[in-house]
Amino acid sequence: MRFARISILLLFLYPLAHSGELSFPIEEYRLNNGMTAILLPDHSNPSVTAQVWYKTGSRNERPGITGISHLFEHLMFKGTDKYPGGTFDRMIESIGGRDNAWTWLDNTAYYEIVPADKLEMVLELEADRARNLTLNNDNITSERNVVINERLWSLDNSPENSMYEVMVNNAFVAHPYRWEVIGFLSDLKAITLDDCLEYYRIHYAPNNSFLILAGDFQTGQAKKMIDKYFGSLNAEKPPPPVKSVEPEQKGEKRIDFYRAAQLPAFIAGYKIPGASDPDIMALEVAARILFDGESSRLYRRLVYTEEKAFSISGQAETHHDPYLFYVSAQANPEADIEEIKKEIFEEIDRLKNQPVGSDELQKARNRLESDFVMGLQSNEDRAFNIGIYQINTDDYRNVMTYPERILHVTAADIMRVAGKYLNERNRTVVNLIPEKAESSDGAESD
Repeated sequence: MRFARISILLLFLYPLAHSGELSFPIEEYRLNNGMTAILLPDHSNPSVTAQVWYKTGSRNERPGITGISHLFEHLMFKGTDKYPGGTFDRMIESIGGRDNAWTWLDNTAYYEIVPADKLEMVLELEADRARNLTLNNDNITSERNVVINERLWSLDNSPENSMYEVMVNNAFVAHPYRWEVIGFLSDLKAITLDDCLEYYRIHYAPNNSFLILAGDFQTGQAKKMIDKYFGSLNAEKPPPPVKSVEPEQKGEKRIDFYRAAQLPAFIAGYKIPGASDPDIMALEVAARILFDGESSRLYRRLVYTEEKAFSISGQAETHHDPYLFYVSAQANPEADIEEIKKEIFEEIDRLKNQPVGSDELQKARNRLESDFVMGLQSNEDRAFNIGIYQINTDDYRNVMTYPERILHVTAADIMRVAGKYLNERNRTVVNLIPEKAESSDGAESD
């Protein structure tokens, strides 16, 4: 056993710019094998959440194995020699805990929420499956079928989600963000045992992960447990870096997408920078002004006042690398989707030419700050936000400046970023054109 702690940094976060009443300590240290542990003690509730974040997602895949990151989210629950089959879940459930996982473009994460005195059990379980996962053809085949069915159900059978997939498939030409997290069907069917063994060895190594603990624990004891279970894990050669840089888009891309659907719809995505870029905050405020709630510009105009759109939504979606500011809308039965699209683009263009009023700007900033504060209420939410900032910006400490950056967004900032990014040449538009679905006997049905 190697006691592997080599550095400690104690920070205190004050995420509320106005009062600072939400403050919590953070202690960080690195193990000799390259793993980072981030500790957020909070003794207000006798529970603890443990989150293991692996710095691998669909961004780290390649054609031929798209979807393997999400497949591993499933495989990680198949057990080890020490804790086979469903032992992991049963042990967590037996102590009244909860566990789950998620995969996204830039990360895969696993978490447990358990009574405080069961922290050591959780750390042992996570460290065991981090290096000793049972991988064989039977496990891969069973989970592959689960993932394929999940794709068919959640993506292929959803007009909205499949329209989103077509957008990213066409918006990106070089960067691996061009495929969805769940992967392409042909790749899911083709992933082999050798693919999985190699992916697991490199991407699930301790030097490609970090651990976050939040809740009722003593930091000294927690460090000893982390050293005990994670300190002896061997580092691996780092995964290959993502070198592809998306080239500048030189003109609008327009795609007509025919599929079974009830109503016409469209989605449009504009390229925007990654999460570390200073322009991101102004783009997030702009998105709130356009899309957030029933009083937002586009909802009020197209859904409430004119009653042309059945639904409208949008977001400045930020990730580690440049991604998309997008808007989608579905027409009401009697409405013209082209007219809806025209009005949406008019409202986006208005951000470039007319300064946002002070009241509207303050409201958007208040909503952003409120959501941020609400996202720090529980141990698991604090851990999640710390993890997301570590993944998206390579430094979780950037979370500290979020409220300040919200307050500093001006009307001029919004005009500038709207003009820079939300322009026609930088846009990918997918038009969903409804077709009648075929019945099981091949005949068309309404």
